Amino acid sequence: MSTGLVSVAYVVASILFILSLGGLSHQTSARRGNLYGVAGIIIAVGATLASVDGGIVSILVAVLLGAGIGIAIANKVEMTQMPQLVALLHSFVGAAAVFVGFSGYIEPLIATSGAEHTIKLVEVFVGIFIGAVTFTGSLVACGKLDGRIDSKALTLPGRHLMNLAGVIVCVFLGAWFLGTDSMALGIVALVLMTIIASVLGIHLIMAIGGADMPVVVSMLNSYSGWAAASIGFMLGNDLLIVVGALVGSSGAILSYIMCKAMNRSFISVILGGFGQTSSSSAAADADQTVHESSVDEVCEELRNAQSVIIVPGYGMAVAQAQNGVSDMTKILRDRGVNVRFGIHPVAGRLPGHMNVLLAEAHVPYDIVLEMDEINDDFPDTDVVLVIGANDTVNPAAAEDPGSPIAGMPVLEVWKAGQVVVLKRGMATGYSGVENPLFFKDNTRMLFGDAKDSIDKLVGGLRG
Repeated sequence: MSTGLVSVAYVVASILFILSLGGLSHQTSARRGNLYGVAGIIIAVGATLASVDGGIVSILVAVLLGAGIGIAIANKVEMTQMPQLVALLHSFVGAAAVFVGFSGYIEPLIATSGAEHTIKLVEVFVGIFIGAVTFTGSLVACGKLDGRIDSKALTLPGRHLMNLAGVIVCVFLGAWFLGTDSMALGIVALVLMTIIASVLGIHLIMAIGGADMPVVVSMLNSYSGWAAASIGFMLGNDLLIVVGALVGSSGAILSYIMCKAMNRSFISVILGGFGQTSSSSAAADADQTVHESSVDEVCEELRNAQSVIIVPGYGMAVAQAQNGVSDMTKILRDRGVNVRFGIHPVAGRLPGHMNVLLAEAHVPYDIVLEMDEINDDFPDTDVVLVIGANDTVNPAAAEDPGSPIAGMPVLEVWKAGQVVVLKRGMATGYSGVENPLFFKDNTRMLFGDAKDSIDKLVGGLRG
């Protein structure tokens, strides 16, 4: 394929990627957005393969091998494990940036000299640095999300100074790298920087608590985009530059939105989390009691309700109760009950996680509302069902200035007439902060697995 046709194909692919991002901005157009993205990838990969002069067989073998592994993993991954998979995929992009950087330095595809050569070296160094931080940081995030690494923030004494020292050393290594004419010394500088950047990536994410994980995922998504862009600069590939910039900028914007939703400073999230066990005054007093409920009692309350708001959380995803929730919604709506869903921006461990689960269960889009759209309606709501949510409905955020999550916007479910919390036990949320909602006079606890409880409620409502 001629260079001109490849360029045209890349332009078409870039347009499709932009349309894909636009489509993913709303549930009703998300499927179309995915199709745009798939079409863009097919065109981009096809044009790239067609432009290769030699080694096409080995490239095809690698593509088919990677595709086979990807399909096998994707088929095994549950929706609840999607955040871990996303973090793991980010690590692959980071690793690719590191390998391409070293390869581009040792055997550059494009011969350069003078200022152009210096620019190329800067691209190599920065690309490897971003890639190494992304690689190890994403692996740590994956481990935290999967429960293999403690979700509490690792706050070492002087951790900020250690991070700053690491960055300063990398800057000096960069100056050494740019100033040497010896490839051997250049490789030494790159290896040392890669090691420091890898440790930096581990330490940065280890210092972030579990409650900030949604921001971490979107932040790493941004890092992986910039890593891809750096690969594009090193390879002289315009499409990679465009795609990397799209992913990097959209990830940064999403991170900002997540931080705003949590009333958090983006810088504070990067430099250290708040996932430690709370010593807040919101902790439960020994004399506080929990009011338990039963399936029959909850069914009776739902039958008598005129308005119901369902607030899903990660517990619903873990129990895979979304289909039962959809059935219950249909039964209540057929009875004339005004049923809606309240979705917090950081519900689950991945932005949009709850929306995807509800769409998968065929819950109508028009009754799934964001926090800002529904928060004012809780005082006029008869019953709120909180299914597996904890931190996102914690009144300590609004009522306790001493709480670690003070100021975080939450769904104000406690203002409803009756709150029913479906939960396995009294454990704290992912942030480790006690939830006084469970002890309020208008709250009833329905203990047990969310799927089993919902199935029993569906059976009781049908009976």
